[in-house]
Amino acid sequence: MTSTELRQKALLEALESRILVIDGAMGQMLQLHMTVADYGGAHLENLTDYIVKTRPDVVSGIHKQYLEVGADIIETNTFNGTQLVLSEFRVGDEAYALNKAAAELARRAAEEYSTPEKPRWVAGSMGPTTRAISVTGGVTLDELRQNYYASATTGRQAASSFLYSSADRLRQST
Repeated sequence: MTSTELRQKALLEALESRILVIDGAMGQMLQLHMTVADYGGAHLENLTDYIVKTRPDVVSGIHKQYLEVGADIIETNTFNGTQLVLSEFRVGDEAYALNKAAAELARRAAEEYSTPEKPRWVAGSMGPTTRAISVTGGVTLDELRQNYYASATTGRQAASSFLYSSADRLRQST
């Protein structure tokens, strides 16, 4: 078994035996600390996913805060990590790299705080995007499906990618 498979097996066993605590609102925590410059400029303001590139230290620090207070699972900072949303900020071509960096930051923090008695896990966060067919329009069901599929399957393209090596599970936010 690979280390990823062992982590996933341990996660399923833990879920069967106890209640696990997941971290809180990463985006809100980031917005408390960020300036326009931290985002990478005014055109990227409020794109919290981009902070894994501009201020990875802040993202790591927030992961560690949640782990220090007992979170069992931390989510990747990829709530808006689809090419669809990132393209609104003209950084859609960076979707894979940003998701990968976010997953690696979370994995490093989880590993730092994991012990044999209290392992820690990473959930790959897949947010709802900034568009919904019934609310904002401007997107089709097929476009949404393609974007979520790309986020969920990047692991097939590289062994060190988002889902297959860093995240133990995906978490779909709504």
